Amino acid sequence: MAVLIFLITFMSYMDRVNLSVATPTIMQEFGFTKVDMGFLQTAFFTGYAFMQIPGGMMAEYFGQRIASTLAVTWWSVFTVLTAWGNSFTSLAIIRALFGLGEGPIFPAMNNFIYRWFNKAEKATASSFMLSGAFVGPVFGPAVTVALMLAFGWRSVFIIFGAAGLVLALAWWFLAKNDPRQCPFVNKAEADHIESGMVLNNSKAAKEIAPWGSFITSTQFWAIGLQYFITDYIMYVFLAWLPLYLMEAQGFSLAKMGIAASFPWAALCLITFLTGYVSDKLIAAGVSKHKARTLFGASGLLISGAALYMAAIATTPTMNVFWLTISLGSLGFTFNASWAASMDIGGKFCGTVSGWMNFWGNIGGVVAPVATAWVATHYGWQAAISMTAFSAILGVVCWLAVKPDQVILKDQI
Repeated sequence: MAVLIFLITFMSYMDRVNLSVATPTIMQEFGFTKVDMGFLQTAFFTGYAFMQIPGGMMAEYFGQRIASTLAVTWWSVFTVLTAWGNSFTSLAIIRALFGLGEGPIFPAMNNFIYRWFNKAEKATASSFMLSGAFVGPVFGPAVTVALMLAFGWRSVFIIFGAAGLVLALAWWFLAKNDPRQCPFVNKAEADHIESGMVLNNSKAAKEIAPWGSFITSTQFWAIGLQYFITDYIMYVFLAWLPLYLMEAQGFSLAKMGIAASFPWAALCLITFLTGYVSDKLIAAGVSKHKARTLFGASGLLISGAALYMAAIATTPTMNVFWLTISLGSLGFTFNASWAASMDIGGKFCGTVSGWMNFWGNIGGVVAPVATAWVATHYGWQAAISMTAFSAILGVVCWLAVKPDQVILKDQI
């Protein structure tokens, strides 16, 4: 199931990065400016952010099986429809609806991980979810460029949309809301999964998160705001790295497809290793505060510093080197964020992670247009430097996140 989660989140990010890789070609065909393309990216993130909290609540109320299957099917259909966009308006509407479909997937998957994985394996399982997402942009640029050169940019969206529909079908048949309902899980495995987990089966299966308690929690706000910064930085890479490498660093389309993969490869590797190390530290008796909070804050601190070094780098090689360090360092923060959302959310981790990802994708709404505006008026160096300094706010927010303290003491 961890591998299937990996494949689904891999596809979700492949479908996102395809637009940014195709940006130079689409700009030329339709006469769009950087700000126009920024708004197209923002259209996606607006729909995506809007569905974060409802998506998490849907997974808790209806079950993640239904929520995830509908999400993957929905976004795959609109991925295909992107190929038929023929104007700014049609593309903006399609991308916004595409975002609505992707919205529930990460809160639903986080809910699935909480229910399907032993408490000592949750960070590792989260690393599969996140690594799948970050492997997408590793292969996305090169694969997308190859398909574009062979069949045109529209073929990219048709092919990946069709692949997403296959994954939706696989999830429907293999995933169950409760591991004990799965014919491939024996009693010993189910007992291991539920070891240390408090389950109250006498309660109704359909529950709504206690928002009154959540909204007054300092760490509920802190985990959301730190993720705003984390995702803001990541989405600057996702939306603009291909064009930045071509315009500011002079890469050709083919060389950009290779260079743009290095930062994402580093992010994937560090995310996976962080999940493994984090679970091992906790199993060894290290507090969740050290394993989550310190990882989260350190990742942002290193990322911001390296991104500033990339902004002032004098050669394309050093620029890509520092960009790789910057995005890779966010792996510490991403893994810590999703593991911490399960720690403080308990069985309502779908809602907590939806809240967190909502704020993260408000960062996604802001990042493409803000970066485009600064790059257009003040140059790429200013745009990258501004993004680098935003990391300081995220570090401050992490100091208020306390994964050892569940928001609701009886919701474990």
